[in-house]
Amino acid sequence: MTRISLTVDGSKVADDVEPRMLLVQYLRERLGKTGTVVGCDTSNCGACTVHLDGTSVKSCNVLAVQADGAEVTTIEGLATGEDLHPVQEAFRECHGLQCGFCTPGMIMQSVALLEENPQPSEEEIRLGLEGNLCRCTGYHNIVKAVQHAAGQGASS
Repeated sequence: MTRISLTVDGSKVADDVEPRMLLVQYLRERLGKTGTVVGCDTSNCGACTVHLDGTSVKSCNVLAVQADGAEVTTIEGLATGEDLHPVQEAFRECHGLQCGFCTPGMIMQSVALLEENPQPSEEEIRLGLEGNLCRCTGYHNIVKAVQHAAGQGASS
């Protein structure tokens, strides 16, 4: 076992983990952060996207021990109390989801995209989300949601 300490959604946590435990497993199984979805276990779909020290990562491709000392933000950590993050609100308003399975990862990647580029073009949005797969939609409403969030100043 290896001892890790990190901050998850603003709360400091310390735990003993197996060195081979994935961050996605740690978040879901130990911390109950089930909004971080296991989609493919191969880093292809992006459903498990979280922010690690402000950088968007696929948590099925990161060991929990690699997050030692880091700050992790999950989909559960975006909202402020009862107030949704502007990107979450935009996905709701623009129907940027269908079954909802990919939505947490899409939102986390969209937040990262808008922090890097507050006014992306449609092409830049599509390129920025290309590592996140949606098996239900044609991405039209997802792109529309990101454009709407950008228009609302979601990166601020």
